[in-house]
Amino acid sequence: MRLGVDLGGTKIEILALETGGREILRQRVPTPHNAYEDTVRAIADLVAATESKLGKKGSLGLCIPGAISPKTGLVKNANSVVLIGHPLDRDVSEALARPVRVENDANCFALSEASDGAAMGASVVFGIIAGTGVGGGVVVGGHALTGAHAIAGEWGHNGLPRPSVAEVEHAPACYCGKKGCIEAWCSGPALVRLYEAHTGTAKNLPDIVEVARKGELAAITVLEAFYDRFARAISEVVNILDPDVIVLGGGVSNIETLYTELPPRVEHYAFTTEAPPRIVKNQHGDSSGVRGAAWLWGEEEVAAGVTGA
Repeated sequence: MRLGVDLGGTKIEILALETGGREILRQRVPTPHNAYEDTVRAIADLVAATESKLGKKGSLGLCIPGAISPKTGLVKNANSVVLIGHPLDRDVSEALARPVRVENDANCFALSEASDGAAMGASVVFGIIAGTGVGGGVVVGGHALTGAHAIAGEWGHNGLPRPSVAEVEHAPACYCGKKGCIEAWCSGPALVRLYEAHTGTAKNLPDIVEVARKGELAAITVLEAFYDRFARAISEVVNILDPDVIVLGGGVSNIETLYTELPPRVEHYAFTTEAPPRIVKNQHGDSSGVRGAAWLWGEEEVAAGVTGA
């Protein structure tokens, strides 16, 4: 049995999978908002309760909104600030007396979709989470690629490729402190802001897509610009990784026209590709984080008992 835990800002979710990926239990509890130690205890208690209910132990992977620094061994870049500066993997491992693997949410998303989702069987997978922000994760040969600084795939904080003069002059600020990041151009809120700036009217993302479908010129114009920027951003990934499959997640992934509009545009901007890249919608949606956490241990490792299960 493999266990995945998704540590979110408001909830901690656990998922138990049997061999082959069949779900046998899922449960959520509120995320503590006091001391860091309360979060560690909540994770340990949830794992213990799950294993008691199922009558067996499992390998444990943990999905977090940040990363473990290879340099310090401490959590960094987490939007759950209570985690920052703590050795979460070591503390949870000590609390449960077993090894624990920790990955960020974008890597877990990509791993989930590569393991038994929309990119199952693909050798190189790039997962894009485009919602309130834009992040990415890379899976090669069934394993999440972390990188020397635990930032592999974080292409949302690269600058927008091939910017026009107007895009350079009006580059939006990003929370990271820079201007013109892909995240600042291609997130859901960025599209909403672009529409409001163009029309003077505020609409949410689904409504913008709907009025474009009905023929509103302003919405069509805004979406065309969004497709072009998103395609330029993805083309850089294609030039570097040349992934077999690109999987989209987050709120932006619900724009159905992306799956017809992006491939030919990415092919146009990328370096001499011979066919449009395969760009698909996620299969597991909001469950991809917790499922990816469960897949952080390989089948052979679980079978060999090296996971502590």
